[in-house]
Amino acid sequence: MAWDSRVTVSHTTEGFKMGKKVKKESASSCKETFEPLPIELKSPATVMLLLSSPEEEVLVKACEAIYKFAERGDENEVAPLGLGALEPLCQLINHNNKLVKRNAFMALGIMAANGEVKNALKKVDVIPSIIDKLSLDEDTVVHEFATLCLVSLSVDFTCKVQIFDNKGLPSLIQLLSSPDPDVAKNTVETIFNLVQDYPCRQAVHELGGIPPLLELLKSDFPVIQQLALKTLANVTTDKDTRTTFREVQGFEKLMDFLCNEDFSDLHVEALQVLANCVGESESVHLIHQGGGLTRLMQFVLTPSGPEVQSSAVKCISRVAQNSETRKLLHEQDVEKTLVELLSVEGDIVKMSACHAVAAMSLHLASKDSFRDLGGIRVLVQLLGSESSALREAAVQALCNLTKGSRINAFAVYEAGGHEILVQQLHDSCPMMVVHTAATLANMAEQEVIRCSIVSQGAAQALVEPLKSVNPEILVPATLCLAALVCNAEARAELNSAGGLPLLVNLLCSSHKEVRQNACWAVSVCASDESIALEMCKIGALELLQEINQSVNRRSKFSELALARLLDANLSIKYSLTGYLTSTDITSDGFYDAGKLRAGQKALTLEELSKQPVNRHQPIIAVNTASEKGKWTEDDKYKDEDNQKAQLDSATQRSWMMMCDASLQSLVTKATKSILPLNDKSEQYTALARLVSQAMGGPVEMDKLHEFPWELHLSELKFALQSNVVPIGMICKGIYCHRAILFKYLADRIGVSCTLVRGEYNRAWNEVLIFKGPPSVPGCSPQPCRYIVDLMHQPGSLLKANSRAAIQYQTI
Repeated sequence: MAWDSRVTVSHTTEGFKMGKKVKKESASSCKETFEPLPIELKSPATVMLLLSSPEEEVLVKACEAIYKFAERGDENEVAPLGLGALEPLCQLINHNNKLVKRNAFMALGIMAANGEVKNALKKVDVIPSIIDKLSLDEDTVVHEFATLCLVSLSVDFTCKVQIFDNKGLPSLIQLLSSPDPDVAKNTVETIFNLVQDYPCRQAVHELGGIPPLLELLKSDFPVIQQLALKTLANVTTDKDTRTTFREVQGFEKLMDFLCNEDFSDLHVEALQVLANCVGESESVHLIHQGGGLTRLMQFVLTPSGPEVQSSAVKCISRVAQNSETRKLLHEQDVEKTLVELLSVEGDIVKMSACHAVAAMSLHLASKDSFRDLGGIRVLVQLLGSESSALREAAVQALCNLTKGSRINAFAVYEAGGHEILVQQLHDSCPMMVVHTAATLANMAEQEVIRCSIVSQGAAQALVEPLKSVNPEILVPATLCLAALVCNAEARAELNSAGGLPLLVNLLCSSHKEVRQNACWAVSVCASDESIALEMCKIGALELLQEINQSVNRRSKFSELALARLLDANLSIKYSLTGYLTSTDITSDGFYDAGKLRAGQKALTLEELSKQPVNRHQPIIAVNTASEKGKWTEDDKYKDEDNQKAQLDSATQRSWMMMCDASLQSLVTKATKSILPLNDKSEQYTALARLVSQAMGGPVEMDKLHEFPWELHLSELKFALQSNVVPIGMICKGIYCHRAILFKYLADRIGVSCTLVRGEYNRAWNEVLIFKGPPSVPGCSPQPCRYIVDLMHQPGSLLKANSRAAIQYQTI
């Protein structure tokens, strides 16, 4: 590479040996200097040698030669580095000669733009020297190229720290007011790089940097204006800086800038600064008092490019983030402006308007205004846009508009929005699904809308979002599902689409809101007995028990889900809790598998029936439903003498919820003989005697050990070759069997009672009876609780907590 540089060299004979041997005496005798020698230098290495010359003029020329060479292109910038020029240049920027220092800075500044040179500079520790030359008494050219060096270095984090620690920021802020445009440009660009980090960002306003940055907006050079705006946009993210900005009339100066059409190409950057300044209610109130909001609204409506108008609307969105300032915008009739912008040309403006509508919709009065102005209809139309970003912004606006507003939800429904929204649940964009599910959840609160949403296949569409691991998606998806599964069609659709296991798995979510929403959806699904049974099969019961044992995860939602699940499966409820209320109505299919331990999996009757016969007590099953080919209602099977024929018939078939003819006969008897009785006490007494008679009659307490109920049940199990025994076949039953039968028969004929499990095969029924005159004149008599004796003196009503009742329950 050619340098084509002419360097004038002036040396003494002593200093200019050039490798030749010179006699000491001739050297010492010659004191004159050579005349300047103009030399054409073609070798870069020769110029590098001159950087160590003691001649200042040589140093000036050598640095100038490197500068001119390096400014020709990228390759030339890095070439001197390989020839060892960097360290000499870094030393020469501290030279006492101003020209040497200036030219050294010029060369170093040009070279520093190269990545390799910049990396090398980081290792030389040159930053303190550069910062030292930023003082106001230095030459402008030194300022220009010193700041040019810092522009390159300040993009590196380590260098930023060095500049900050070496007090570079105060000097740079002073240079913002330099009349030289190159110095101003390099300085503001360096500061822009520095304020990407918080310490520098915060220090700018403390060091008085805001006023000179605002002054740069008046520069004749757009690049300087742009850098000043970008720097202001960064530093005004700091609250204290915004306070300073407000105090020096920054908002007013920005609005003046925005109103100047000559600066229209920089209006987007100016609006980004403005958006930061209108994020606090205090600032907005002050701006409003000075007429600033009115000016901003006028600017939004002023015809301009889509990007500028979009940025202006973003400022409106920023103002609308606060409840107090939303009210101010509402007073400015901002809703009308935004609805107009929803229909302009260009998706970017529409999208920004949608975001602003979403923000303003948190203000109750604005919800009504948008609806009255036709905004909901326009937003529904935007759901059909080809732009996914615009569709997402539109559905976000609809989500906020429909939240807590039944009228707005119905307006979306009338515009056909629910049909499009269900389809959008299949969208691949996560945030689209988030806002869509939330909107549908808002709308599904109304039955007529919910039915229409379900008819569009929403439950099945929610299955895919339920597979997500993102809580942001799962929260609205589970909430929407909980709203939809009020409908039987939605429950069936969810089940057939394989959604139940996904829902049950979400009970284990570590995210509190996801877990609670899943519990809520499970509790709603449990209103369907078949769905509740299916959820129990896949472990919902065990999971909810575990959750409710946890102090941190238990909630009213998990407790409700467990309660609803048990209410839909009374067999498991009785096994788990040992208690059925008077409103827990037993029916065909009820069974008692004994006490269920915490965490133990609850098995269905079908699963229990398929187990090998064991020595444990039998599972007692209840069923009177007739099926062809199963148990008949022949009278010959209704007494113990003819039971052998019944058992022989049963062994010939596999057990599948066999119809219990004897139980059916008892139901018929109870209906005919007990229902006609008018007195509740008489009904309970008569029913108790019927149950006792069916299960072996009264047994004296001191002869209970002689009652052969265990042998009888063992014989039934052996004869049936099953662990499951129909309750009507039990002719010798004790407390636990009689209490179940009493509860079932009472429920069939509409007589209220509870079923309570005790210890050691004890169980009993509690009833409420109004007895005696009212305790207070004019008031109805108070009910008393009684235990029904089914074992010893059948039909006796033992007052709860009495000695007789306690004896019946425990001894």
